[in-house]
Amino acid sequence: MLGIAAGRIAIGVGALLATRPALKLLGFEAGNTQTRALTRIAGGRDLAIGAMTFIARDDRDALREAAAAAAAVDLGDAICFAIAGRDPAAGRAAVQGVLSGGAAAAVGAWAVRRLST
Repeated sequence: MLGIAAGRIAIGVGALLATRPALKLLGFEAGNTQTRALTRIAGGRDLAIGAMTFIARDDRDALREAAAAAAAVDLGDAICFAIAGRDPAAGRAAVQGVLSGGAAAAVGAWAVRRLST
């Protein structure tokens, strides 16, 4: 769980501090101010979830709750990207978002299950 939390924090820092390169890497246009603002919001969210996970590391119940929250957020991301993917202009970004969000949600669900035993 701590490796996942560290990755989420790294993604959050990248979204906040290197917004344009992060967007380009994900297949988005980086020239739009609104897109950059939403990317920074998502980065802050990832930092918060990663920090919550680190704080909960010594409390199994709290760690399970953090994993469940992260999995729910990741599933929401995958769904949003799937909806966006109906527009051909979304292209590669939508596909990557569905795959990465879905995979992260699956790993989170696995972690919740492991922490429940």
